[in-house]
Amino acid sequence: MRLDEYFEEIERDAAAERRQLVQEKSYAITEHLEAVERQFDDHLSGDSVLGSTSPTIFVGRSNYPEVSAGVLSPVGHEDRAAEFETGSHWYEQDYSIDDVFARRTGLLNSNRPADVRNVAEAWDGDGLVGTQREVAIADRPVGVEIGLDGAPEIDFEVSRRDVSTPTGPRARAESAALTENPHVPRPVKKTLEDDDWRAEGAMTYLYNRGFDVYDVNTILSAGALGRGESRRLVPTRWSITAVDDTVGQFLRGGIENAPSVDATEVHYNEYLGNRFWVVLAPGNWEFELVEFKAPGSVWNPDPDRGYWVAADYEGHGGRTGYVEETAGAYYAARLGALEHLRSRGRQATVLVLRHVTPDYWGPTGVWQVRETVRNAFDGEPGEAESFGDAIEGIAPRLPVSLARLRRTSTLAAGVQSRLEAFASSAN
Repeated sequence: MRLDEYFEEIERDAAAERRQLVQEKSYAITEHLEAVERQFDDHLSGDSVLGSTSPTIFVGRSNYPEVSAGVLSPVGHEDRAAEFETGSHWYEQDYSIDDVFARRTGLLNSNRPADVRNVAEAWDGDGLVGTQREVAIADRPVGVEIGLDGAPEIDFEVSRRDVSTPTGPRARAESAALTENPHVPRPVKKTLEDDDWRAEGAMTYLYNRGFDVYDVNTILSAGALGRGESRRLVPTRWSITAVDDTVGQFLRGGIENAPSVDATEVHYNEYLGNRFWVVLAPGNWEFELVEFKAPGSVWNPDPDRGYWVAADYEGHGGRTGYVEETAGAYYAARLGALEHLRSRGRQATVLVLRHVTPDYWGPTGVWQVRETVRNAFDGEPGEAESFGDAIEGIAPRLPVSLARLRRTSTLAAGVQSRLEAFASSAN
């Protein structure tokens, strides 16, 4: 499809979606939180033992290496426990920001302090950490019984103007036990039992056997991967990025000598107030994520500040250090692009442009970056004569000028410098 036709189709669809979003956007989360508080009061008032079904776990990062290790469980929705676990199904089912908040705040975090370094001992001697591991390695939600030390701490200080990262109530757990035998897939048993296997190898092994990164990062977070005494509990936020990065490096190695894509392609997708342009151009693997965050959006709340623009880049050999500007979004977007290229047996120079609009009024997590980029390749792309033509075609649809994009973006600046060099030599 010619690039101008592609733009016309996108803008027609996007305009209709935005009109629908304006009509449906409810900010009903504040009313939802009040209902959640009443629900937890009804189920837990005067009862120190909680019987529930746990779909996942959480490991905090505050006070590392002394962290909070917790089992997450919906209270009153045990028959729908799987819906509360973050995964690609949230995108497939078109969850709204309200839907995400409802799932996140509907999970009770039954936790206690744990030392990340003593994970093997804790599995044997600490009921909660051992139960946490069993929940993490199971392939479906597991029945649990939690002994609580007092009532859950419910602190939902969330307003329409100031929405923090959504989390559910927290309770100190005195004890924890499974009420059923979890079903653990054979490949997970293999990685758990082989304590002479580096964590990176175990991650890619599981990924290659059909486990999505969501499954792998939960298993890693529980300390169930790695060599013997080196196994550690990994804070959830860190494990998400670690798996995206490790799997991404593996995929990049797999396309290192692959032929290039034949033409410059432009792909577009929009979800939860985030608009993504993905440009694939002929050439060796290079990758860059550029983010434009609108004033008034969740990560740039000052309406008078103007757009916040940031970028991170890697060349053909990858990166040697953690990204500074775009954090976990970089690795999530890179993973989506690499999965697509591997499916085609090609490599490319990849530029991802992310526009965070004011419609992104509440933080949902980097899963939405991963899934939006993964699904950006559905359908026919637009085609441009060159990478430079693609950038110039997209530029009028971005919230900042082409000049500012070139000042920020390594790849866009490279196009400009090559054009200037060509013009000088021609004269």
